[in-house]
Amino acid sequence: MSDRPPQPEERPHLMLQPRRNHGKRRRSNNEPRNRRRIVTTSAAIVAAAAIVAGVSLYNKSVDSATSVGPLPVHLPTTPQSYLGVYADGAPNSSDGVTAFTNATGAKPDVLMYYSGWFEPFKTGFATMAASRGAVPLVQMDPANASIAGIAHGQYDGYLSDYAEAVRAYGHPVILSFGPEMNGSWYAWGYTHTSPAVFVAAWRHVVTVFRALGAHNVTWLWTINIVNDTQSGRIPPPGPWWPGNAYVDWVGIDGYYLESTWQFAPLFGPTISAVRALTKDPILVAETGATAAAGQPTKIDDLFAGIRLYGLLGLVWFDTTNYQGLDFSISSPAALAAFRKDASTFDRPGSLKGNPRK
Repeated sequence: MSDRPPQPEERPHLMLQPRRNHGKRRRSNNEPRNRRRIVTTSAAIVAAAAIVAGVSLYNKSVDSATSVGPLPVHLPTTPQSYLGVYADGAPNSSDGVTAFTNATGAKPDVLMYYSGWFEPFKTGFATMAASRGAVPLVQMDPANASIAGIAHGQYDGYLSDYAEAVRAYGHPVILSFGPEMNGSWYAWGYTHTSPAVFVAAWRHVVTVFRALGAHNVTWLWTINIVNDTQSGRIPPPGPWWPGNAYVDWVGIDGYYLESTWQFAPLFGPTISAVRALTKDPILVAETGATAAAGQPTKIDDLFAGIRLYGLLGLVWFDTTNYQGLDFSISSPAALAAFRKDASTFDRPGSLKGNPRK
């Protein structure tokens, strides 16, 4: 596997990365509008109610066969330990997660879902994740919101509610605001919103959560792999960097779409760009391979690349995206490859050599 990235003339097929197929929910009349609210004693009542609700949901969702206890609030950063999945139905159902676990024989430690603006924190899904020994990863998409308005506190009422629910949940949460901002397909991203405005919004969101005591959040700054071809440009992420004080981990999204693609050329330039900014741990936060790309071989290459670069792990996008590209693992060969490679990862925080169970 060469460390030399493919040159533009060698990769005319390297298109913009396939976006996931999560819906954008319209705000209903009873959802909060652009309001600010002062945290009073009523916040304590809301928090207490959320805790009671969370305990009730936890008791209903625990499966004795999969219950291994939640991860610590301050997540370990051991390389090659986080195995995650986005499965169909999340966060409204855990059926997709169960199907993925049964098919691959691997128990994910990260369960991801996408959250539209004004959607509340899904305590029930998070509690289910904790009962399985996993941490929820929330991709918070500020669709239909003013990014400048976020930066100036226009949505602090919503953010306060969200932060209080996360704090009341009590277990670790990985939160990513405005992912893939160096791509051009989202309103908060490249060519639509200036990097300076995005950075101001990111910092404000983090500040609100911290001010309200939501210290169980691991802040994941998620970018897309960089490329520069005739079909479109995804620039290096430097202009969108909020600073080390506002980021815990870095996420990188990238997919295998062709049989010739390999980890080092695909992810290597982006990893180098990140390392020029920070030494924070890196998670491949959204990835997959199509059957046409040679899924079993690409699964092996993905896990090998994570070991080579010392990354935290990966989150597999186990469904079909809006373009009709199917990344779900279904063939016997692909399932066997994933099962084999996943067995080389240790549970986060465990001693090396202790396989996940």
